[in-house]
Amino acid sequence: MKLLLEQVKIVDPRSKYNNQIKDIVFLDGVIKSIQDQAVNNKDSYDRIISKNNLSISLGWVDCFADFCDPGFEFKEDIETGSLAAMAGGYTSVCIVPNTMPSLQNKTQIDYIKNRSQHLPITIYPIGSISKNELGQELAEMYDLYDHGTIAFSDGWHPLNNSGLLLKALLYIKRFNGTLIQVPIEESISKYGLINEGVVSTKLRLLGIPTVSEEIAVKRDLDLLKYTNSRLHFSGVSSPHAIDSIYQAKKEGYSVTCSVTPYHLLYCDEDIVNYDTFFKVNPPLRSKQDMLALRTAVLAGKIDCIASHHRPQNYDSKICDFASANWGMITLQTAFAMVQDALPTITSNQIAELFTYNSRKIFNIPTATIEEKQCVEITIFSETDTTELTVANNKSKSANTPCYNRHLRGKVIGIYAKNKLIIN
Repeated sequence: MKLLLEQVKIVDPRSKYNNQIKDIVFLDGVIKSIQDQAVNNKDSYDRIISKNNLSISLGWVDCFADFCDPGFEFKEDIETGSLAAMAGGYTSVCIVPNTMPSLQNKTQIDYIKNRSQHLPITIYPIGSISKNELGQELAEMYDLYDHGTIAFSDGWHPLNNSGLLLKALLYIKRFNGTLIQVPIEESISKYGLINEGVVSTKLRLLGIPTVSEEIAVKRDLDLLKYTNSRLHFSGVSSPHAIDSIYQAKKEGYSVTCSVTPYHLLYCDEDIVNYDTFFKVNPPLRSKQDMLALRTAVLAGKIDCIASHHRPQNYDSKICDFASANWGMITLQTAFAMVQDALPTITSNQIAELFTYNSRKIFNIPTATIEEKQCVEITIFSETDTTELTVANNKSKSANTPCYNRHLRGKVIGIYAKNKLIIN
């Protein structure tokens, strides 16, 4: 395919063309030329993308999403999850191991790779740390690594067994792997439903205090410092926990963290009428915490945005709050949610949060937007708006409070594996 992108802003802090507006010509996935204005006959191109206020960056990476396949395909599957990801601007997605059976051996990893090999985007499986995510016995971690797992995690089930976590941190040092933890101390949060505070008291719902997250982070950091291994915290919601992680990073330890779009856009005050679409874990925190998270992102304390895309079927959400399942779908709206929450965020910060840092943390191939480079790209607008509707939702599930809401920023499409996907 010969593709022309007319007058697009290049967002690539590692490129000499960063923040410059250029015409870019692609030929079979390789950048043939970057010029102020392409001089070739326009009839020679297979596709031309020409629109005001377009930007491109290296293809975005999501480091924590649930495609529910195999075992829970009635919520999502590899194909529909990928459609949602492409519509959200992602060219690579790391999927959690909470399937049935879980991603705990090479057979399951091969299943994911075979199901996704024909897709325009790349799906990276995250292998289980423990067998069946029970936190009792290590999974076959080396075999998982050898067959292509991108990292290790028990996904939505944080590993609270300190002894087993210690062994896992030591084990991955053999191949420079990375563990991912959602920071939750389940012995404290087990029966909670929303953030502990004024709102939980008013709604008479059991609360989950931020200390459950802060204790989990402190314990895991202590184990990290003892083993000198690699650890990533996903979905951090407590400002104090972020400060602890940032301090450990400044001390030279290999620790990173991500936040979700919904923790930046919403807080517990948005849980009106017991709306189960806002039931997520870690829970939406106070407005003060939400504002502190926004400040932390802009200050560079957060490494990346993790969608925490977690589809749920109708019956799992349209019920009483206590019975509802956790999570919301976010892949298709993640960029716009972040843009809406952080109107002062810069293009370079978007690039770092959505692609470059994730690629570095999880050793995902990278490139630079320069001539003769083979790259995958995301095409987006920072000024247009996104509106998710029943008609344009690509996911099998619909558990999101973003329906029919105008959000700032819009993904136009992706170009990956020599395929152009335009929304």
